[in-house]
Amino acid sequence: MYETIRYEVREHVAWLILQRPDKLNAFTEQMNKEIVSALKQAAGDEMVRSVVITGEGRAFCSGEDLAGVTEELDHGEVLRTRYAPMMKALHHFEKPVIAAVNGVAAGAGMSLALACDFRLASEKASFIEAFIHVGLVPDAGNLYYLPRLIGHAKALELAVLGEKVSAQTAYELGLVTAVIPESEWETEVQRFAAKLAQMPTKAIGLIKRLLRESGSGSFAEYLEKEAYGQRIAGLTEDHREGVRAFFEKRPAVFKGK
Repeated sequence: MYETIRYEVREHVAWLILQRPDKLNAFTEQMNKEIVSALKQAAGDEMVRSVVITGEGRAFCSGEDLAGVTEELDHGEVLRTRYAPMMKALHHFEKPVIAAVNGVAAGAGMSLALACDFRLASEKASFIEAFIHVGLVPDAGNLYYLPRLIGHAKALELAVLGEKVSAQTAYELGLVTAVIPESEWETEVQRFAAKLAQMPTKAIGLIKRLLRESGSGSFAEYLEKEAYGQRIAGLTEDHREGVRAFFEKRPAVFKGK
């Protein structure tokens, strides 16, 4: 079905694996489109309750494949037609998404990781704001997410200096959720994804939506959005199960409904 990615579902977790290892999983137009398609597939599948995005081989994603860049290329049009649809699909995705950063995440590959809800980094992973090295600005939503994660000053430092950031430094900056030893990589990523897949999925989607909207409008408007979101959450089967489990003094078994 896909040529540049592999998509599979295991135990309520959708795995979206970038598959251009010989090119360090660099983006092409086809890959951009296939990621959008895979996200739509996962969004519409009730069996999917969390998503992992990772890379095949030694890289997560090295950004745009520069083999396709020419002097005549309209970079703005590339962003509007290729990257904006992909990043919007990810931004509005209401199930939890994990970037399992197995190696280098550079340029737009770093942007992809930033747009995910959680970033698990292999101890051999690294992050590079590579745009400055080719005279460009960070794109694909990069500077929307980066200062929200690590603050304006550090975001400017990473974007302008373009220096490689190790997994441990990224953790210290608050850029990643956890750094995982290579020997435990697959096991720990699966464990984390499975944990999210067992949580109340609709509540997570509402939390993501409220966080997205918390920076706009007045406080009173936010409180109204919060009340609406809580009403929706209160009508879910998972909420009823959570209350029953509380009174019965047992672990809740959520079904994502």
